[in-house]
Amino acid sequence: MKRIQGLASFFVFPSVLVAVALAFMGRVEAAPAQAGSIQVQGRGVRPQLFFACCDQGMSDMESWVSNPDVISLLQQLHAGLAVEISDFSVDRAQAVRKLDEAGIPLTAWLVMSREQGHYLNGFNAPEAEERFTQFEQWTRENGLKWGAVGLDIEPNFDQLKKVGRHKGSFLWLMIRRFFDYGQVEQGREAYSMLIRKIQAAGYPVQTYQMPFLAEERAVHSTLIERLFGIVDVRGGDEVLMAYSSFNHAAGGGIPLIYGPQTQTLAVGTTLDDKAAGLTALTWEEFSRDLIVASHFSHLVGIYSLEGCIRQGFLPRMIALDWSQTVTIPAEQVTAAEKFDRHLRHAIWIFSRLPYIVIGLLLLAVWFVWRRLRRRHNQGGSAIENA
Repeated sequence: MKRIQGLASFFVFPSVLVAVALAFMGRVEAAPAQAGSIQVQGRGVRPQLFFACCDQGMSDMESWVSNPDVISLLQQLHAGLAVEISDFSVDRAQAVRKLDEAGIPLTAWLVMSREQGHYLNGFNAPEAEERFTQFEQWTRENGLKWGAVGLDIEPNFDQLKKVGRHKGSFLWLMIRRFFDYGQVEQGREAYSMLIRKIQAAGYPVQTYQMPFLAEERAVHSTLIERLFGIVDVRGGDEVLMAYSSFNHAAGGGIPLIYGPQTQTLAVGTTLDDKAAGLTALTWEEFSRDLIVASHFSHLVGIYSLEGCIRQGFLPRMIALDWSQTVTIPAEQVTAAEKFDRHLRHAIWIFSRLPYIVIGLLLLAVWFVWRRLRRRHNQGGSAIENA
């Protein structure tokens, strides 16, 4: 659930894709206000909250797991945790047991090892299945209990970053993937089978998806799936990672536009990520996004617990008025709507790029043929007149 910001938008193929990704990460100015402010009314009751956690290293995890104040705050919030399973160590198992003993609902946030690209995607489906098999064995050996399993479906950012250092290699990779329609069906089928396998083992399944999958669905495209390996597949609950920290200028407009398009929203990030160019949400931004997300979703995800601990958000969440009305300024609404609209248009255009190119080529051929025919006819008329 962490990094969905590496390659976010796809306006031009492929160089402008990167430029638009920077725009979504907050490096463009918000559009001039064209719509009015929007007020969002809280439901009046705290939603079921779950925090993504445990991706900052074992020492960090152990520090707060053994902190009774943190555990007490989680209990008061009746919050669950999505625990990243990046290894199958004894230390991680011991920390998980402590959380279970404290009565904290736990979801196994399943990822690959760092060497395998960390995230699940359409290019590592066999490895993902093997990862779940290893998880089951580790769970049995350590007597662990889980309420659900979460599948974090995102691109292999390390691979894209490595290939991206060489423009020619990146272009060739994108071209090959663009025409690989079979990969989409293979990925969907493989992960559907994996989800059924996990459910057969007794676990409900959550899928954590990048937000612009919603735009791709809206225009009936598979462009993003082909280019970046994400898989449009759902478990029992789909969680859309609508992090306004990507674009502070769009702010509360981000959960506002994605709220109606998914089962569950996740908000964030509360943790600075300098490598990704992300600045953590302030309390004002974070609480606003919580209210907006709770308006659409009875279950709200948060990335991350560690960020909330460091910023002192947990006590403030207990005291939060969930019936309050938050106002999303006109410029944020407009910026979010403009992003959503442009991204849909871009996906639609580039999904049909081969047909557009063929059409232009046919038009060019027709134009040249007509010019040549006209010259031929004019030449014939001149001979007859002579």
